[in-house]
Amino acid sequence: MTDTTDTSVRTTKAKPGAWAPSRDVRELPVAFVPTTDPRVVRALDLIAREAELLDAKNYEEWKDLYAPTAYYIIPIDPETVDFENSLNMVYDDATMRDLRVTRMTEGYAIAAVDSATTVRTVGRVVPARVDDDTVELRVGQTLVAYKRGRHDIWSASVEFTITLGSGPREDRIARKVIRLIDGNDEVPAAGFLL
Repeated sequence: MTDTTDTSVRTTKAKPGAWAPSRDVRELPVAFVPTTDPRVVRALDLIAREAELLDAKNYEEWKDLYAPTAYYIIPIDPETVDFENSLNMVYDDATMRDLRVTRMTEGYAIAAVDSATTVRTVGRVVPARVDDDTVELRVGQTLVAYKRGRHDIWSASVEFTITLGSGPREDRIARKVIRLIDGNDEVPAAGFLL
């Protein structure tokens, strides 16, 4: 199958006083591929498995969903595209993911010992690029965390790059970028992965 990505940018001019975005909008490609496309379905299945593993705090199995060269990124500026030269809450390669999982599973981090119970909901799926090897999706994610009688809500636009293997069991996350809607503001501490 071919890549059917439209990388054109639509610009609109707001009338004075009209509601308009408060910041510049990044160029966001759209692949006019339905979410029922088998490649997209496989990517969504992997994303759903990841969410369930994170909610279950099964971090050892979670990290195996990632390709060895994958990055897990939470930028502070939700609009940035230059992660290497920007300040990030998280910028984990395989080594950093291993260290993070060790801290969270061996009781060395106080936040991990008393971590919140979480439920993730993933929706608003937009295929950005789709071909026979790679699927890039933008999804909306809401995470509700409950701890000590308090609920915290984390909401983000999440960009996934999924590499497709020979079958669904070989599919891997090549990159995950979590753009918190309040990343520029003070966010509550998290003893869990987003």
